[in-house]
Amino acid sequence: MPKKSRRAKARHRAAVAKAVQEGRSQQPGPLSAEIKPAPRVSSKTQDFASRYQYVVPEIKRIGIIAGSIILVLVILSFILG
Repeated sequence: MPKKSRRAKARHRAAVAKAVQEGRSQQPGPLSAEIKPAPRVSSKTQDFASRYQYVVPEIKRIGIIAGSIILVLVILSFILG
């Protein structure tokens, strides 16, 4: 799946900034102490987690196959050796 173009990202950022700015202009007073911004998760961490979710099962499968091949080789060395 291709990444978003820079132009699309810029449009999205501008729309979000505009919405935030309009939201603040509608509130007459300062923000209350109860409202806290959501903690930011780095996009790099989130991107890796979603992009490489299939890696762990494949590594397990590779380990099982490699272990079985080594076991077969050890058995063959005793039989033929």
